Amino acid sequence: MNRFVKLSASKSGHVRTPARRFLIGGQLLASSLVGALMSSVACIPAQAETISTALSRAYVSSPDLNAQRAFARATDENLPRATAGYRPTVTVNGSVGRQYNEVTSPTTAARAGGRTASVTTPRTASLTLTENLYNGNRTQNGVRQADSQIFQAREQLRLSELNLLNNAATAYMNVLRDTAILNLRRNNVSVLDQQLKQTRDRFSVGEVTRTDVAQAESALAQGQSDAFTAQSTLSTSIANFRQLIGVEPKNLAPARPVEDLLPRTLESAIQASQNEHPQVTAALHAVDVAEYAVKIAEGALLPTLSLQGQALQSNDYQSVNGQRAFSASATANLSVPLYQGGSEYAAVRQAKEQVSQARLQADLARDQVRSSVVSSWGIYQNARAVIQAQQSAVRAAEIALNGVREEAKVGQRTTLDVLNAQQVLLNARVNLVTAQRDRVVGSYNVLASSGLLSAATLNLRAENYDPKVHYDQVKDKWIGLQTPDGR
Repeated sequence: MNRFVKLSASKSGHVRTPARRFLIGGQLLASSLVGALMSSVACIPAQAETISTALSRAYVSSPDLNAQRAFARATDENLPRATAGYRPTVTVNGSVGRQYNEVTSPTTAARAGGRTASVTTPRTASLTLTENLYNGNRTQNGVRQADSQIFQAREQLRLSELNLLNNAATAYMNVLRDTAILNLRRNNVSVLDQQLKQTRDRFSVGEVTRTDVAQAESALAQGQSDAFTAQSTLSTSIANFRQLIGVEPKNLAPARPVEDLLPRTLESAIQASQNEHPQVTAALHAVDVAEYAVKIAEGALLPTLSLQGQALQSNDYQSVNGQRAFSASATANLSVPLYQGGSEYAAVRQAKEQVSQARLQADLARDQVRSSVVSSWGIYQNARAVIQAQQSAVRAAEIALNGVREEAKVGQRTTLDVLNAQQVLLNARVNLVTAQRDRVVGSYNVLASSGLLSAATLNLRAENYDPKVHYDQVKDKWIGLQTPDGR
């Protein structure tokens, strides 16, 4: 513990007296830590990790986002699967065998024991082509359903991108905040350690009592405990940063709120969320998918009409060596369902209930998004007001601590009064750091809850993933096993 205190003290600067050390060294340190969360810092080292580069890393390398991209690509294949219903099916069948034939007749009864035997190798090959002409519009509705599924998957991908960027920005700011708080706590431990030494010196000459020493010891122990807790909190934030962004946080630069990108009023933010938020738009596409499912189910009750063409070549036909036969046919097949046990009717009713469910879920999505917008807007506005209040609180606490220390020198204040004043100042600085973090995170939350947060909106320096590229590559494919990337 002593080594921890010495390391912390060595970072607080060289000053002459403990009081001056806290009022100047601690104040400068706190100011620099608070400034790390403010956009007013203009000079950033070239090698610093900015929030923009961190979000770009997450956008490119996030396993969760890349998995959702793979899901969107897989959903694209629903379209060629559905359009296959417009295309003919071609089947080739072949057979080959060995056949032994033995014939007994009256004309050959006197010869060869009355039997005639032969061995043939019958072989057949056929080509069958079937073209659907009408199947109750199930193919047409299946294609439309596949399109809706693709649009739904794209909105789900956009939602994953939105959540990732919002969570990554929060993780970035949490590391900045917790680093600043840890340094404030360590600086406080250094000051309390010096305060304890002074109190013991004064006790040795009879200026204070044993109670004052105990109070200083208690304050130091509590400060050390708070520092260890802050270290644990920072470790958790670093782990979250690593999970979301993919690298360890090093030399993080200040970040500023994305206020220029936000809607101007709460009402405009709500309106944007109802039109733009991917959770809402994905739910609306889910309604379309469910409605097309009803039409597909109803198609099972309608007639089907198909055309079939077949060519058949037979060798050693009718077990005669060398005899060949060829035939070709074209057939129109009409099937009219009358009753199949009632399962089709149950499927239609089930699909209609699923439409009702999808519509209710879309209403729920709208309500959830609206609630999120109102909540994040309030938190963001509150953080802006809290910053101003906490800045005033810090200034007042610094003046109060200075006064209490001076009064303690002439015996008008106790050691406990000094310790309490130090704690008030520390809490004010911690609250200011937290409020500045909340302002930045709150701005990202408002942008996300409005449905406007994306890599393109933030102008990240990363290649924008366009799901339409893969869609165009596969939508008209008739054949092939390889994916567009060569797998």
